[in-house]
Amino acid sequence: MSNIQPGFRQSNAWLHTWSGIMVGWLLYLIFLLGALSFFRTEINTWAQPELAQIETQTSSQAWQSAWAFLQQKAPNSPEWNIELPNERNPAVNVRWFDEGERPSRRGGHRAILDPATGEQLHPRETRLGDFLYRMHFELYGVPRHAARWFIGIATMAMFIGLITGIIIHKKIFKDFFTFRQNKGQRSWLDMHNVSSVLALPFHLMITFSGLLLLIFTLMPWGLQTAFNGDVGEYFEAMGGRGGKTISETLTLPTTIMDASSRIEQIDVLMGIAETKWPRGVDSLQINNSRRAMQISLRQQGANSLLNRARGETLLFDINKSELSLINSDPEIGFWRAFYNSFTALHLLHYADALSRWLFFLGGLLGTMMIGTGLLLWVEKRRQKAEKTGEWKRMFRLVQILNVGTIAGLPLAITFAFWANRLLPVELAQRELWEIRIFFITWFASLVYSFIRSNRQAWVEQLALLSGLLLLLPVFNLITLPRYSVLSMSFDAVLIVMGLLAASGCKSLVKHGKSSILPVSRKNSLMRSMS
Repeated sequence: MSNIQPGFRQSNAWLHTWSGIMVGWLLYLIFLLGALSFFRTEINTWAQPELAQIETQTSSQAWQSAWAFLQQKAPNSPEWNIELPNERNPAVNVRWFDEGERPSRRGGHRAILDPATGEQLHPRETRLGDFLYRMHFELYGVPRHAARWFIGIATMAMFIGLITGIIIHKKIFKDFFTFRQNKGQRSWLDMHNVSSVLALPFHLMITFSGLLLLIFTLMPWGLQTAFNGDVGEYFEAMGGRGGKTISETLTLPTTIMDASSRIEQIDVLMGIAETKWPRGVDSLQINNSRRAMQISLRQQGANSLLNRARGETLLFDINKSELSLINSDPEIGFWRAFYNSFTALHLLHYADALSRWLFFLGGLLGTMMIGTGLLLWVEKRRQKAEKTGEWKRMFRLVQILNVGTIAGLPLAITFAFWANRLLPVELAQRELWEIRIFFITWFASLVYSFIRSNRQAWVEQLALLSGLLLLLPVFNLITLPRYSVLSMSFDAVLIVMGLLAASGCKSLVKHGKSSILPVSRKNSLMRSMS
């Protein structure tokens, strides 16, 4: 019997199981935080409830208020940047540079303005949305290059897990419609299968596009040979990340040249842009340097994935008296278009609210798929570990990591949300304390899982998670001076997640066994996963 070689499907089942368990906890983090990152801007706005007082204003009123502020605050700045309010962010964000300072992506001074009055707002300091987004693909406190290697290896393991999962599914279409309640491990395997198959195209796309985004880290040899490893130089040679740009000279309206002031010129440009772009203008950039006096307006959203979902730019060169429409070249090559399209889908910068909600649900299904896979690995080996003591230490370690990740990570996020509401607004390094509380909670969850039994750790942490999630909307309703539509949507998601955590806790209390999953006599499907 020992000479019998395993079949193709059995070999893939082994690879599926072990590629998942080795990096499953990191993948759970990637998918959960990735799902939240689709609403990165909304999380940032929710975390600054002071912005809820802002009344919706027209683009014209918003940019003119910002103009008046910048004229008073930094009249000699070489460059002004104005980000206009939209459906995701009600405020005006402005940036300027000191006189003589070279404009850069990360430099300069920033302010948040009321679009109606131009008054500078001082909302609480927070980085919640940005932190969750960066944590999703760069971790935190880990050297950037090393972090991206960790994420890349985990993403490759995920891709292998998806391909092998498709191979070992004999009845993949049947699994799409199959879920048997109260059947113990079979029910959990059905949940794993349904969450996998239901959003399988999304899982394949988001994993493959994630690998494409990391391709210059995972496969740097071409860049090292041709550009000495300089990614920036490579993209500059390619004309930017969206591909080479084209510039179309437009007929110059006489009203621009007849305008007596810069603000009147911008008013004319805004009229042209709003006629050309139905979704409106996203931002303005006013370059006041002597060499290149320019006014540029960027389109909100984009019309194509081929240029990596970059919008058009309307540029007025004052020195040349020339009006141009700049866009990425739509006639880029096949491989460039392939890369741009997939990475644009992954980043989703261009998308409307419906697309973000669909991707968010796909991310949650991926999180559920990974979490149930980790739980099933433990349950498959629980009885053997208890009877024979085989793999006892590794088995216990996996149990602790499961609780500390599947329950502990959402608990840490929830504590960070509570910290955003409870920490004093004037606290020094307030935004860093939100992040510190996140990690303190996560570490405490792991320690607690170590000192308590497996079932106790699950029940108690899920109960705490459920209570905090359900109480936070109540706290918001009582304490916030104005309850915005964003707050209602955000709190509705918190309530749903709280009810799911409460349901899991109730199920554990009801069964009252050492296993967190009710045991079924029929576990033939579980044997197929070994």
